[in-house]
Amino acid sequence: QVQLVESGGGLVQAGGSLRLSCAASGRTFSSYAMEWFRQAPGKEREFVAGISWSGSSTYYADSVKGRFTISRDNAKNTVYLQMNSLKPEDTAVYYCAARSPPSDDRTWGQGTQVTVSS
Repeated sequence: QVQLVESGGGLVQAGGSLRLSCAASGRTFSSYAMEWFRQAPGKEREFVAGISWSGSSTYYADSVKGRFTISRDNAKNTVYLQMNSLKPEDTAVYYCAARSPPSDDRTWGQGTQVTVSS
C-alpha cells in the first residue's frame, strides 16, 4: 500500500504563492489517481484538485480553478499542487490522497498547514 507525506505548507500573504508536494512510497504510485483535499477549522474536508494516473486528466474545484495547478512526476513518485493568488479563505490543512480507480477508497497523508494572511 502506498504511503504519503506532504510538505511545502506555511504562512503566506494574500496574493502570494505556495507549492505543496506529496511524496509517495511504493512501486505502484503511477497506478494511482492522486488528489488534494483541504479542511478548514470547523468545516468538512473538501476536494481541491485531482489528476489521473498518467497526468493526462486534471480536475479542480470551482473555488480554485484558474489559481491552482495539480501535476505529478511518476519518476519521482511525487504529486504537486501549485497555488497562486492565494486568498485568506484558502487557509486550511491540505491533504493528498491516493485512489485506485474505480474504487473510491483513499489512502491519506498526514496533512500540511497552509495559512494565508490578509
